[in-house]
Amino acid sequence: MRTIAGEFNWVGSRENFVDCPNVLALEHVVVGRFGGNSSAGQVKNEDGCLVWINEQEDWEFVVMLDAHNTAESAEKVLEQVEANKGSIETLLNRQLTAEFFKSLEKTILALFQNEEFRSVCRTTQGETACLIAARKGKYIWWFSVGDCLLYLFHPELVEFGQYQLNQRQFYEWIGQVNTFEGPVPCYSSGTKELRQGDNHLFITTDGLVECPNEPFAQPEAILEQFAGNSNEQGVGNLLKAIQENEVRDSTTIVSWKVRVAEKAAMASNQA
Repeated sequence: MRTIAGEFNWVGSRENFVDCPNVLALEHVVVGRFGGNSSAGQVKNEDGCLVWINEQEDWEFVVMLDAHNTAESAEKVLEQVEANKGSIETLLNRQLTAEFFKSLEKTILALFQNEEFRSVCRTTQGETACLIAARKGKYIWWFSVGDCLLYLFHPELVEFGQYQLNQRQFYEWIGQVNTFEGPVPCYSSGTKELRQGDNHLFITTDGLVECPNEPFAQPEAILEQFAGNSNEQGVGNLLKAIQENEVRDSTTIVSWKVRVAEKAAMASNQA
């Protein structure tokens, strides 16, 4: 794990948190990690996570990884992102325009299509799901390969039963099996306007939702753990619950809240 002001970089092969839930506050962002229960047969953690924060320029950048076979593919993705930190931060520090997230997506796509990186992936043992999210101003953008999850909790969206932003995609990975090796890369991306007021952004690997007894299979159950609690307490509650339900799979969470002063789009007859 590496942490300095506004930066966090970790992969489970360095510190696995098996039998040991961990909650870390990084400025206004909370990171939760649990490697699973050894009593359920867990011996390793193949998740990975990266967080960059720049409060002055009003953005967060998160990479969530859930690897298979070994954590090596998660390590390689983090190395590739870190190696291009300068160009990514330069983009994130630019003024928000209609082309902002298009430029970011083009940059991320180029990282994974890079021939040198793909060559590294061919010699890697295992592969990883990868979800990248960037929040700038009142917008959240995501780039998703595989089955990690991104939620946006806000009362106006909850009223319509909307919680999850991306759709989990199975049989997509980066690494030994690599979606970017085919003639057409397979991934999904999107952009969402945040609503006026408090927006709760929440990213997790699938250990949380696939826990035995499925305490958090429904997003409403995740949101309930934060009711009347701080962000840190909510994440801690989630990790404690899956530990008590004898989860084997590792779970990594990134949770943060953004307050938006501007009004968001409303229907013309709702003004």
